[in-house]
Amino acid sequence: LLVFIFFVMAPAYEQTRDPEYAWRMGLLACLGSGIIEFLGAFIAEKVRRSTPRAALLATLAGIAIGFISMTFMLQIFTKPLIALVPFAIVFLGYFGRIRLPLGMPSGMLALMVGTALAWLMTALQLVPSIPGWVTFGAMNPAAVTSSLHVEWSPPVWCGPDLMAVLSDTARWLPFLSVIVPMGLFNVIGSLQNIESAEAAGDSYKAAPSMVVNGIGTIAAAFLGSCFPTTIYIGHPGWKEMGARSGYSTLNGIVIVALALSGLTSLVAAIVPIEAGAAIVLWIGMIITAQAFNASPASHAPAVAIGLFPAIAAWGATIMLGTIQVSGGTTLQQILVPAATTPPATAPADETSTEANSDDLTPTVATPAPSDAATEEPPLTAESTTDSNATETEEQEPSPATPPPAPARPTADVNGFLVHGLLLMERGYIFTCMILAAVCACLVDRRFKMAAIWMFVAAFLTAAGVMHAYQVYGGNSFDYLFRFVPAEDGAFTYRADELWIAYLLCGILLLLISRGHHGTAANDETALGH
Repeated sequence: LLVFIFFVMAPAYEQTRDPEYAWRMGLLACLGSGIIEFLGAFIAEKVRRSTPRAALLATLAGIAIGFISMTFMLQIFTKPLIALVPFAIVFLGYFGRIRLPLGMPSGMLALMVGTALAWLMTALQLVPSIPGWVTFGAMNPAAVTSSLHVEWSPPVWCGPDLMAVLSDTARWLPFLSVIVPMGLFNVIGSLQNIESAEAAGDSYKAAPSMVVNGIGTIAAAFLGSCFPTTIYIGHPGWKEMGARSGYSTLNGIVIVALALSGLTSLVAAIVPIEAGAAIVLWIGMIITAQAFNASPASHAPAVAIGLFPAIAAWGATIMLGTIQVSGGTTLQQILVPAATTPPATAPADETSTEANSDDLTPTVATPAPSDAATEEPPLTAESTTDSNATETEEQEPSPATPPPAPARPTADVNGFLVHGLLLMERGYIFTCMILAAVCACLVDRRFKMAAIWMFVAAFLTAAGVMHAYQVYGGNSFDYLFRFVPAEDGAFTYRADELWIAYLLCGILLLLISRGHHGTAANDETALGH
């Protein structure tokens, strides 16, 4: 959802200043994702059966930690007076297994208590002596009033809009660099969720599940939605809460009713998101725990290494968001400061018009200590003048020769390499799965399969699906497919050294496999299925 908003619809709007055109580009992205999901369904089961369970579940666990649990954990502790009591109720019910009166679900009670606390804060705002931190997070009665209307909003056929944007090939072709990776991500994500359901005891065939998902996404695009459907994450958590097929059916009915009646905004105005944050946090915890519990014990290191790329992607997302709202130094200036801020001592005729990863990637300068930090006595104006004059006489002017730039960006934020975060973020779903699969295969001494996974990593990296990226316009961070030209003035990283390194690792493992054979006890231990 966020990728289609920020990397398809937002650039389309910036190019044209036409919100309808941006919406049509979103429809096209959704359609492309649905087609890729539909076609991927016919090879999905074979891919799933060839992939260690640890590799499939580790990716979900990484997403659950960074993009599900962490987000809601921060929301809970940002507004603790609303969210911590519901947090305790959810954990008492689902971990402590405390039975509530009348068999009330813990999640429902948590929502009711959190909502009541938020509206109590709203009432306390009328007391003049109450400090502001007590009522932080209070609800807005005006939002409820403005949402008190029912308006029938049926789906609208948007086929002509899609056809109009499809006919303009030159406009939408550049966005394939986003649409294709996201479509592939949805295919892999669907496989991982199907595997998660099977690990929880419910087996579903991949092909029909993904065909329906693809058709649903295509239908959504023709009915005006910019966002693809997906096989929902969190099956083990919902099942442990007691949810069955009726839950999914009821959930769909309620959401459709709210959307068609226009009452979605009313629910959002009445129920604070923090009231239910603990439920989603708990789901993320169960997904993470399942990755370790449902995989063979010997594959625990594979699950662990599969978490790292997703966590790095979360860190990159936070960093990018912070840079965009800071109003100061842009991401492109951090990666290549000389590209936008030439040194003052450089000759006037030595300028650079292109920031490329192969020739211009200097580090971020470290500020010098301030004068206040020195221990020497302060100088008077006269002594300062004299010392400056003496220094000028004694020192010969030296030509401005900047130190040689490193081959890749070395800027870091609190010890974390910015370039490393960015390259791990691109295609992290594939990186999580491949690294975990390689590790699991090595644990089982299946060196040939580990080599095959390394070759897959080399191919995806060389194609630009993994690791490669470009930064342009200051803070625009985008994929960089092979054979797709970069934006003008962009900092580009093709990840050539990475795909070569993956290839070399694959060759090494393949050579080792000729002298060693896997010793896994059986297929269940080797594959985790």
